[in-house]
Amino acid sequence: MSDDLDWTESGPRSRRFDDVYFSAVDGLAESRAVYLAGAGLPQAWLGRQRFTVGELGFGTGLNIAALLQLWRETRPAGGRLSIFSVEAYPITREAAARALANWPELTDAAAPLLDGWPDGRRGFHRIDLPGFDASLDLYIGEVAEALAAWDGLADAWFLDGFAPAHNPEMWRDEVLALTAERSAPGARAATFTVAGQVRRGLATAGFEVERRPGFGRKRERLEAIRPGAPWAVTPPRSAVVIGAGVAGAALVRALQALGVACSLVDADGLGSGASGNPAALATPRFDAGLGAQARLHAQAFARAVRLYRDSGAVFAEGALQLETPSRSRDRFARVAGWDGFAPESLRLLSPAEASLRLGEPSPIGGMDVRDALVLEPRIVLEAWTAGCEVRIARFVSLLRREGLWRVLGGDGEELAAGEIVCLAMGADTAAFFPAGRLRHVRGQLEHTEALAFSGTAAAWGGYAIPTPGGGVLFGATHGRDDVGRDLRGEDRARNLDELAKGRPVLAAGMAALSPDAIHSRAAIRTAPPDHMALAGPIPGQPGVHILTGLGGRGFTLAPLLAEHVAALAVGAPSPLPRDLARLVAPGRFST
Repeated sequence: MSDDLDWTESGPRSRRFDDVYFSAVDGLAESRAVYLAGAGLPQAWLGRQRFTVGELGFGTGLNIAALLQLWRETRPAGGRLSIFSVEAYPITREAAARALANWPELTDAAAPLLDGWPDGRRGFHRIDLPGFDASLDLYIGEVAEALAAWDGLADAWFLDGFAPAHNPEMWRDEVLALTAERSAPGARAATFTVAGQVRRGLATAGFEVERRPGFGRKRERLEAIRPGAPWAVTPPRSAVVIGAGVAGAALVRALQALGVACSLVDADGLGSGASGNPAALATPRFDAGLGAQARLHAQAFARAVRLYRDSGAVFAEGALQLETPSRSRDRFARVAGWDGFAPESLRLLSPAEASLRLGEPSPIGGMDVRDALVLEPRIVLEAWTAGCEVRIARFVSLLRREGLWRVLGGDGEELAAGEIVCLAMGADTAAFFPAGRLRHVRGQLEHTEALAFSGTAAAWGGYAIPTPGGGVLFGATHGRDDVGRDLRGEDRARNLDELAKGRPVLAAGMAALSPDAIHSRAAIRTAPPDHMALAGPIPGQPGVHILTGLGGRGFTLAPLLAEHVAALAVGAPSPLPRDLARLVAPGRFST
């Protein structure tokens, strides 16, 4: 986060670029005249159910706050606004709050931007904008990589980098060409600059460019339009989600946020499968390769943390990932120094420091994961499916009739119907999508309230976390290609042995309990051969989507991947970069 600012009477000035963030005359008036009016707003979104605005140069967030205020005042009934922006050098939340405080009339619009202000992690940050029927995907990083990663098409652009003479990288021909590629037919672009380099770059990229009267001390500004008639798209308004675990609940939340009415079908009700444990740990999977898989897990973890903290389900924070032969200190050090996680959110611990965190002696060190969360799954599932019709019945088949997908039970009874269907049935999904090559993994865990949990949540080859009542949950076994849900004494013994490897004092206390005081639970997880989830449309079945194969990271992966699936289903921009979307594409094994 950047604090290289000088504060003048009219607002902040960047030392890095030796330029102001907004007009010294009146920054808000400038945003309204140059960007909102220059992009043809609000007229351009009248009668539109979906509208997308892109911005190059997020800065203080002033343009977006002004946009949100206008959207709330003039948006069409039922309309949804998607916003994309990019910033290579984000300022701190405190600096943004100070800048935006110049315009009290923007307080309501600025509040959600400040609440969701990015933490310095490189990549996409989704910022929820409650009360505006809008969302913002803000990319922290270089503009060209941001445009290459974003999968949306903008209906309007705010080109608001620092002046070309001060920040030439923002106005390169490559950047303007990518902007054109990410523009819908009829898209309008607006900018304060009339530099010849910018005019020529926009024209070469396919925009029709015109000079307009400027604002304040600037004589002229630019407006540009991409030829073509704007798309008139009617997004789907109804969906059926099949499966009531965390994947299904996350899909309901994401679809409802996009204005889609949902029905939920499950054979046994909320949390009957692997999502029904007494507690869950949301923590990232570390990949010292720092490639695409690492970026997916880091982004998913950040999104999960944001949403769970707002859910009321969190009852413990922080976790310790202990060193193991496959998770050595050198590998942890590589991950801890990576900019894919928030600064200072990961910290290497010595054995002595790990012992203090665990509350018992530890011969090994590990990684302190500051933002890890322990949560109560039941609360998450209930909160995210609120307002959704739930049908407890076993799904057998799908039938397309009269423009709707009909979800049928065993006797041909119609259980629910919707314009789109999302399959999120965990282990049961394999039978309906064999191309996903899903494998089953049986897991048994143990929990008790007869022994108080001490220290912090921890993971190694196994894990130990608190329960909502202050007890202990530990496990879990990994039985490949095993679909048995019976409870097994040998698996309990295996879990106790694993507990002794990471938490020997806790394991000794557990061994002293009566066997009847310890309770077992078994469930079946699924994972494809490459251990990456399946998230997106099923090839050859328009309107049918899938979210499954989350393995043992369901509560970490589901929130972000559900938003990705929901966006694809309704034609909205996804929060997932293009290369990561390919990693989880359901049809990847058949190409």
